[in-house]
Amino acid sequence: MAVARMNMNCSIQSSLSCILKPSSFFNFRTTHFRNRLYFPQNNFIAPKRSLLCTCSSNTNAFQTGEKAEPFVITTPLYYVNAPPHMGSAYTTIAADAIARFQRLLGKRVIFITGTDEHGEKIATAASAGGSSPREHCDVISQAYKMLWKDLDIAYDKFIRTTDPKHEAIVEEFYSRVLANDDIYRADYEGLYCVNCEEYKDEKELLENNCCPTHLKPCVPRKEDNYFFALSKYQKSLEEILAQNPDFVQPSYRLNEVQSWIKSGLRDFSISRAAVDWGIPVPNDNKQTIYVWFDALLGYISALLEDKDQPNLQSAVSSGWPASLHLIGKDILRFHAVYWPAMLMSAGLSIPKRVFGHGFLTKDGMKMGKSLGNTIEPNELVHKFGVDAIRYFFLREVEFGNDGDYSEDRFINIVNAHLANTIGNLLNRTLGLLKKNCQSTLVVDSTIAAEGKEFKDTVEKLVEKARIHYENLALSSACEAVLEIGNAGNLYMDKHQPWSLFKQGGDASEAAAKDLVIILETMRIIAIALSPVAPSLCRRIHAQLGYSEDQFDNLNWSETKWGGLKGGQVMAEPKPVFARIEQLKENENGGAEAPKKVVKKKEKKKQVQGVIEA
Repeated sequence: MAVARMNMNCSIQSSLSCILKPSSFFNFRTTHFRNRLYFPQNNFIAPKRSLLCTCSSNTNAFQTGEKAEPFVITTPLYYVNAPPHMGSAYTTIAADAIARFQRLLGKRVIFITGTDEHGEKIATAASAGGSSPREHCDVISQAYKMLWKDLDIAYDKFIRTTDPKHEAIVEEFYSRVLANDDIYRADYEGLYCVNCEEYKDEKELLENNCCPTHLKPCVPRKEDNYFFALSKYQKSLEEILAQNPDFVQPSYRLNEVQSWIKSGLRDFSISRAAVDWGIPVPNDNKQTIYVWFDALLGYISALLEDKDQPNLQSAVSSGWPASLHLIGKDILRFHAVYWPAMLMSAGLSIPKRVFGHGFLTKDGMKMGKSLGNTIEPNELVHKFGVDAIRYFFLREVEFGNDGDYSEDRFINIVNAHLANTIGNLLNRTLGLLKKNCQSTLVVDSTIAAEGKEFKDTVEKLVEKARIHYENLALSSACEAVLEIGNAGNLYMDKHQPWSLFKQGGDASEAAAKDLVIILETMRIIAIALSPVAPSLCRRIHAQLGYSEDQFDNLNWSETKWGGLKGGQVMAEPKPVFARIEQLKENENGGAEAPKKVVKKKEKKKQVQGVIEA
């Protein structure tokens, strides 16, 4: 067991209080911080806790007299040591879907994302690339913004931790914690992982003192640092979890957090003496603030408006506490344990909910550059388009659990659900309407559905989807919407309006009403699936004769049956989502003519591309 030696030193900052309990000297262990994903800070006086925060970016939400409490949702602030990957894209797509749903409910949403730009690893990456840390951060941060645009991410705030306003918030927060006697100075000697940017206990390391995450040897390091008295908040955190078990989700993640706290909390270092690329510790410019202590505060600084003074009061009054932090399960400890303790120390309220989702694998294997099996989000967008990517990962990965990506499965799911069940149903219905009714609805959808059980079926599925969205069960929400599409296809096949039109008379009138029923179903799908596949749903809505502005101002209440009216003219039918086609390799390694995807696995296949919708 490596020995961690700490010597109290109160001579540098007389205001520091040496509050560490004697037992802490023996129990001290530095904490783990990896995969920087960060969350905003809390309000000065903890408000009543709400399990799901709701804010909306809809214009009309701001026109009600009193300003509504916002729904603040955050992704991690992504570490810019390397370009964005599919893991960070997955978290952000999920956050965007949740934010869009909350906007449909009429809430004032503040969706925060951004980049964490300080630390030793970033300075090293910049040097290896022949650039300054600032230049390196500018390039990678811009890469995130470009990818978010390609993925239809409608964020409200993008915070960079190199922003001067953010640095001012960090300094004020540090001073608050210091004034609360929760920061002290001490020496620490141990094994340090440069990639994790943290000290490690020898008992957690692999052979040759290798980091279990990065599989590289940790190096001996001795530093004189400042520490946060996490152990002081043991009882408070236990009480929070006991009184509000929904604070950490899914429930099995709560069990993990409770286990960590029960094992005993240990103080952790919040400064670095050997790292220049960071925010200087107030009153000690020989040290910089540790990247986690710095970047977590990005969620408070992100709330500042351009006109605001960069202080905590201005920031928290703009929307803190956060309603929902979305993070990967690997950094749960830091957001469900360390982060709340830091906030309590500074007199701020804690987030309302922390949700730790699982990891992505590829073909059943953990992804890694050394294995050559990483998923590059930019390549996926180029090959398949944004709707396919967003739908597949939200539909096929049960939110909270690990999920696997397989290209064959990806193509088959997307073709079956988006191209066939939804896209083909809309296209053939509009085709029949054009041929037999001059693209004009003969009656209101309410009248067309009178006496039909089908309307009740759709309304029940809509309510089912809403509940799933609110519970963050995104996969189940997608499934409920797909069930609406399946019901529409069954209705179409059962009533066969194409045959009824040929009979004329009353049969033809019934057929015309059937088309109205199916198109009303498609209108509802365009709203209910819009959090997941906004571009696809925008095209569906446009096919039904609506404008861009009408789509942008949709509300979930409009999923109620009865939106389409008699006399409405539909747009010219055209495919809203085309099937993905792929090339099959021949024996000579060349490519044969495109063939439609089949569900059975064939010889090794190579995706050629997608016909853009």
